[in-house]
Amino acid sequence: MNDLRIRPAGPSDLDSVLAFWKVAAEGTSISDDRDGVERLVARDPEALLLAEDGDGELVGTVIAGFDGWRCHLYRLAVHPGRRRQGIGTALLAAAEERFVRLGGRRGDAMVLDRNEQAHHAWRAAGYAPEPQWSRWVKPLTD
Repeated sequence: MNDLRIRPAGPSDLDSVLAFWKVAAEGTSISDDRDGVERLVARDPEALLLAEDGDGELVGTVIAGFDGWRCHLYRLAVHPGRRRQGIGTALLAAAEERFVRLGGRRGDAMVLDRNEQAHHAWRAAGYAPEPQWSRWVKPLTD
């Protein structure tokens, strides 16, 4: 996509990102609120990557978090009307470039079991499920 621009989100983008996720991302998390995303951007200003079209419209996101040891991918989302145009691929490439720059060696992605469409996209990008691992979660707040 020639007119696609990928850039880190800034504080002024947060409301539009949250609104975008309501349209483009399946499922929600307890941290999908302004405070949660604001903490992410304050802690790691380059973690939340945005894809914008030539008109500046938000068409995709990915969170590329690195904790110094592992590379974690969250919230890969592409606007439903813009899917299958290479936006997700471009976002993943930008995230992986970030990880390599930071010294990361392996990326993992949080993908809902029921989201079959996402499974196909992640496989096409070279990711595979690891059946020997299961995800255990504990909410830290009510």
